[in-house]
Amino acid sequence: MNLSELRKENELIDLFCNLAEIPSPSLKEEKVIDWICNYCKENNLQCEQDDYKNIYITIPATDSGKEPLLLSSHLDVIGDDSPVKPYLDGDLIKAENRTLGADDKAGVANALYFAKLLSKRTDLKHGGLELHFTRDEEDGMSGIKNTDFSKIKSKYALVLDSDALGQCLISGASYVLVDLTINAPKGGHSGNDIGDSTRENAAKLIADLVSDMPQGVFYSENGQVITSCNIGGISAGNVKVTNVINTDAHATYSIRSSRKDKENELIEMMQDCVDSFNREYEGIATATIKFTEKMPMFEKNQDEYMSILFETVAKQIGIEPEISSFHAGAETHIYANRTNANGEKFSPYLIGLATVKNMHSSSEYVDYKTMIKGQELLQRLFEAHNK
Repeated sequence: MNLSELRKENELIDLFCNLAEIPSPSLKEEKVIDWICNYCKENNLQCEQDDYKNIYITIPATDSGKEPLLLSSHLDVIGDDSPVKPYLDGDLIKAENRTLGADDKAGVANALYFAKLLSKRTDLKHGGLELHFTRDEEDGMSGIKNTDFSKIKSKYALVLDSDALGQCLISGASYVLVDLTINAPKGGHSGNDIGDSTRENAAKLIADLVSDMPQGVFYSENGQVITSCNIGGISAGNVKVTNVINTDAHATYSIRSSRKDKENELIEMMQDCVDSFNREYEGIATATIKFTEKMPMFEKNQDEYMSILFETVAKQIGIEPEISSFHAGAETHIYANRTNANGEKFSPYLIGLATVKNMHSSSEYVDYKTMIKGQELLQRLFEAHNK
């Protein structure tokens, strides 16, 4: 079977390919936005945009006593504006000489196809379905950061952006940027001033300070990394100039954590190292450290209803569920720190409805059979949620 034959046979795969064929780099998603809006119009789906051109699709409730459910995916992909030409390689859909965009067009397709099916069903009493498609997730997450959360009534948010069928990720790490600087103001000549004990080389000092700082895994639970610290780089002086006692040095770190108490403990430890340095080199050099939150953490929710329901449904249809944490960032992190139209804090989960490999590369692919199975999982999960 070739891809053309598969598309004629399966509407979900055809929908995915239609979406994938539209290049949508970050902040250049206009064409795919227009395509989705036209699709909604053709299928009588309620669709609107906010001022940032994020998309909101609503399937009204047929039972006001039940809770709605939100499906969220992002519209942008890694790649440029060049044509996307999908082809079939066994069970794998790939693109010729570029990224396919299955991250996250697989999530968009599964959500959009399910919305169309649900809008035509008369046999299921449900609390409603909401879809939210965002821009610019890959670059700066400006889409989700500019979301109008007053448009969303759901408490449970399923972010369809994981890379393996059956994943339900219940917490994710923050990202804190750490800037470490040292200033040793006297400086001087490497020959004439090297014997002056009031002069220190900032390059040597930052190397000593970095050696005292934590590095790597700081805290883990059940074999999973919860909190970590990683040095990004060190800069000081000029490698071609050796006759100068350097006055300034700089290092950067990233802290990632899905537990706030452990993040605070790590930050306190790093601050203590700097304070100790400043006591030792008082009057000679000064170290400063700055912590900037770039991504809030997605902490585990004490409400385990959705993860338990997901695990149960997955097993019922022959999918091995993975309920775990991930040591990176996603739109779940923004949802976890926002409230819906009713003032309720969101309960987000990063969900895998297809297996996507080699994301962000020219060898990216999606296993189309897992996408079809993911649609079954989504349908069964929604039905179970509305029993």
